[in-house]
Amino acid sequence: MGIKTYNPYTPSRRNMTGSDFSEITKTTPEKALCTSLKKTAGRNNQGKITVRHHGGGSRRLYRNIDFKRNKDGIAATVIGIEYDPNRTANIALICYEDGQKAYILAPEGLTDGMKVMNGPEAEIRVGNCLPLSEIPVGTMVHNIELYPGKGGQLVRSAGNSAQLMAKEGKYATLRLPSGEMRMVPIVCRATVGVVGNVDHSLIKIGKAGRKRHMGIRPTVRGSVMNPNDHPHGGGEGRAPIGRPGPCTPWGKPALGLKTRKKKKASNKLIVRRRDGRAIK
Repeated sequence: MGIKTYNPYTPSRRNMTGSDFSEITKTTPEKALCTSLKKTAGRNNQGKITVRHHGGGSRRLYRNIDFKRNKDGIAATVIGIEYDPNRTANIALICYEDGQKAYILAPEGLTDGMKVMNGPEAEIRVGNCLPLSEIPVGTMVHNIELYPGKGGQLVRSAGNSAQLMAKEGKYATLRLPSGEMRMVPIVCRATVGVVGNVDHSLIKIGKAGRKRHMGIRPTVRGSVMNPNDHPHGGGEGRAPIGRPGPCTPWGKPALGLKTRKKKKASNKLIVRRRDGRAIK
């Protein structure tokens, strides 16, 4: 999918870019596969803000994506590629031979009329979903399960893919987009190919209003606040943090603090972290 630019008739338009949606072949969603989304504006059941900077945004329907891909042995035809406002990747509407329809993540190269299949007997072809045990070493995959039958949890955003590096015993080793090397049970499923819409990361938002359309409210830097509002605030002119490290508005360490538990059970499955170090 390409990137389009705009004529600079306002300052915000000058640097704004957007997707040309050249991969999109179907513009209206399948109503039977959609559910309504309720807005919370980042508030919990007490009305208190628990997630900052959420609120507003365009109304949208949630498209129910089939991350499990567990309808085995039945070929499905791609009806159309659609835009999904809930994720960076595009989605594909497929119809199985028995008439059932489903949404899947659209990998790069998947087009209308192509056939996809799930299950161990499926071919190694873009869009097909197989157990890792049936996928050759070196293949690029996405929508990877962490637990058999739970559905894909890893590598689902636009332009991403993981590489199957090795298979040994009960585990397959994957190199994730972050550079992390991780073992996943070999019976878990993954979809062959790279997630589509690869140019998504090149889009420039251009103006504040476009961010509001996404449901993201303004973020104010702590260094421009008063000291009673933020630990970084106060001082004459521009002032440094004045602490050993950056903090949240409530004084907790932020920006780079590792929050992963030292004794997390899945630590033993991480071969190498994304910073290149072996996990202890």
